[in-house]
Amino acid sequence: MTDGSFDKLCDVVARLRAPDGCPWDREQTNESLVPKLLEEAYEVADAIRARDDANLREELGDVMLLVTMHAQIASERGDFAIEEVLEDITAKLIRRHPHVFGDREAHDAGAVVKLWDSVKRDEKKHKDEHYLTGVAAALPALMRAQKIQKKAAHVRFDWPELADVAAKVDEELAETKDAIAEDDHDAVAEEIGDLLFAVVNLARRTNHDAETLLQAATDKFVRRFNAVEDEVKARGGKLGEVGLAELDDIWNAQKAKPRA
Repeated sequence: MTDGSFDKLCDVVARLRAPDGCPWDREQTNESLVPKLLEEAYEVADAIRARDDANLREELGDVMLLVTMHAQIASERGDFAIEEVLEDITAKLIRRHPHVFGDREAHDAGAVVKLWDSVKRDEKKHKDEHYLTGVAAALPALMRAQKIQKKAAHVRFDWPELADVAAKVDEELAETKDAIAEDDHDAVAEEIGDLLFAVVNLARRTNHDAETLLQAATDKFVRRFNAVEDEVKARGGKLGEVGLAELDDIWNAQKAKPRA
């Protein structure tokens, strides 16, 4: 229960946007707030990955503020109000969960996803648009690739076996190597893109999220590189002045340590 908390937030945002409110808040537009909305969404993801509930609570509040602000700006233009946003999402949730609010059946998460996608297609069948149009082009590249692949798979456009997916990665890697050998800059760029797309598909088919995997791999690199830097300092050296062979030895020693 919100006990009026959400109404209070809406009132505060409206007051900030009022003629005698905050100059910064009054200047904002839906367009100017896009970077902030994306930033706050990523900070929510960071808090979740860090299992930091206190920070998650704060970051979710920041996202809710921005959602309320976007709706307030639209309301001032006479386009829609926050109440309509809430009505729309509530109606969508009920409509897309006929196995909960209707007479359809879905006994596991996979069946729910297929049913959701089926309802979405029915909603959009009157629109003259392509099937993949609904995936936002502004998504991070790995996330967009995975969502595109998932949607294609829902209509059976997918490799039948995991071995086929792995073979596609091998094929794209070989083509990338060929392009490098030919010193064809544009071809190298295209083939690396195809290779990345194939690797994302491999992650999807093994029930992993590509964005999460790359974040984890990058975090691991940062941890090991920081450890290398600490060891270099302990030896009286400095990054940029130590040779590659010594750095390689320290790196391999870090790799050999047991996983935390």
